Amino acid sequence: MTENQFDDEAVQRLQDALDAVRDEVRKRIVGQEAVVDQLLACMLCDGNALLESTPGLGKTLLVQTLADATSLSFSRVQNTPDLMPSDVTGTDIVRDTAEGQEFVFDPGPIFANVVLADEINRATPKTQAALLEAMQEQQVTVTGDTYDLPEPFFVLATQNPIEQEGTYPLPEAQRDRFTMKILLDYPDDEAETEIVDRYTRRLDDDIPVEPVLTPESFRDAQRLVRQLPIADDVRDRAVGVVRETRQADRLNYGASPRASMDLVLASKARAFLAGRSHVAPDDVEAMARPVLRHRVVVDFRAEREGVRPDDVVGDLL
Repeated sequence: MTENQFDDEAVQRLQDALDAVRDEVRKRIVGQEAVVDQLLACMLCDGNALLESTPGLGKTLLVQTLADATSLSFSRVQNTPDLMPSDVTGTDIVRDTAEGQEFVFDPGPIFANVVLADEINRATPKTQAALLEAMQEQQVTVTGDTYDLPEPFFVLATQNPIEQEGTYPLPEAQRDRFTMKILLDYPDDEAETEIVDRYTRRLDDDIPVEPVLTPESFRDAQRLVRQLPIADDVRDRAVGVVRETRQADRLNYGASPRASMDLVLASKARAFLAGRSHVAPDDVEAMARPVLRHRVVVDFRAEREGVRPDDVVGDLL
């Protein structure tokens, strides 16, 4: 598919494939429908996502399952304080060849379509910075040489909000490179009972997932999302919400123009996942919080009163 193609048949085919991806995810993940849709929307934006929840809610399993269902290569980086940048990007090593010893590049786990950066805030700032170039430029530079990362490429990072000892908060520049911050909550009674039944009845809990989408088709879907039409008033609504964050009373600072672009793209992706060929105002309303909650910081007074970024964004909407 070329960059400018946009036809109903292609849209319908890819929307059906994404519905099939959802069905495959449901084989392993119980509930969390909104989270799955937000994560898929983020990936359709060609963006990175930060998933936050208490431990044990299936963040790692969700990311692994999405990679399996979309035929995307997957790697996991378990962040710890002693993790070095070269442990992520790779490094030059000495290798014996027929001509003698020479330096060759040994790729790190960053060279995958889907990179799960588990507990990213446990890595030191130096190691966190190693992800910045990859997240923004989709390339890494090692000892002066630049290497392109596979397409599509996503960093899907997790962090636990309740464990603060031994953590290094993400700097503003890195938070801004995440298209969305997605929050997972505890399952309801019915979902939790289903989780227990599904995963305690057999010793082998590896539920197979069928790949129903190819990386090439996923790239086609990303192109179609960007070509989805959006009315001027809906676009202006998205941009206006972002601009208002820079003037809100209870915020230390607001979101950047990158947030405006991400909110428009995320709204397009949500419309595409819903099977529509246009963006509705509801899409902007639904995507504003995941796109903005990590990009704004409430001031001391609001924080003392228990005001969260989601509350401020909701008021602005």
